[in-house]
Amino acid sequence: MRRFSWQHACVLGSALLMLGLESSTVRSQPRSVPVRTRRWLEVRQIGGAVRYRSQQGAGQARIGIRLQAVGDSIQTFQNASASLAVDTGIGFVYLSENTTVRIQRLQQLSDGGRLTRLQVTGGQARLKIRSFTNPSSGLRIETPAGWSGVRGTEFGVSVHPDGKTGVATLEGSVATTAQGQSVAVNGGFQSLVVPGNPPSPPVPLTNNPRLEVNILAPIDSRTVQIAGQTDPVNLLIVGGVAQNIAQNGQFALRVPLPGTRSIRAVVVTPLGTKQEYALAVP
Repeated sequence: MRRFSWQHACVLGSALLMLGLESSTVRSQPRSVPVRTRRWLEVRQIGGAVRYRSQQGAGQARIGIRLQAVGDSIQTFQNASASLAVDTGIGFVYLSENTTVRIQRLQQLSDGGRLTRLQVTGGQARLKIRSFTNPSSGLRIETPAGWSGVRGTEFGVSVHPDGKTGVATLEGSVATTAQGQSVAVNGGFQSLVVPGNPPSPPVPLTNNPRLEVNILAPIDSRTVQIAGQTDPVNLLIVGGVAQNIAQNGQFALRVPLPGTRSIRAVVVTPLGTKQEYALAVP
């Protein structure tokens, strides 16, 4: 039998000591973990019909209402608007009509970082977010087509009924990700994200709510046909209903013909520039 010598004991002791030091080093490394804290979105301005839903209840939104939990949401209806403040002065969220925003995540980390994740399921939202000083902090906007992450910028999104999303950046830079690919949408540029596809290459920002109508004709006494074009990143609302736009910006619709024979159309850019049109049916 091989004898266990004093030299073997020294080697074994040194190995155990090094293992203990390594374990201690791993345990001592700082980590950012969620901590319990109160975070919120607070309603600061309201115009028109705006409703909220939270764990505390639901109803007509009013100034001072706070959304604080995952799943809490706010919705603007036709010709309405709202603005929300993100806690501790992180920034503001401005909502156009027919827009729904839902909280996905509001966390504060042990190192002081703050993670904010909001979901825009439809409509248009513009965000003005200050630069974060903590490297762990970040804000993300999720849509059916992908998500956009920022650490300090002014940008906006427009979400069509089929999930297509326009992203436009006024200042700073936005990392837009879909299907595992990301593009940087820098200040002065915009991008279109189609569900199931990576973001399109950014193009110069237009921020133009122009609407071209090529066909406006009654089909019968109750229905009218409308066809035309706008910038594909824009949100198009006709007769109070958000409409889908093709990737080239063209659209062809059949909508109810009102007794006034005038149809309200609204175009909203991702940055919130809005133009209303009264389409007079001949």
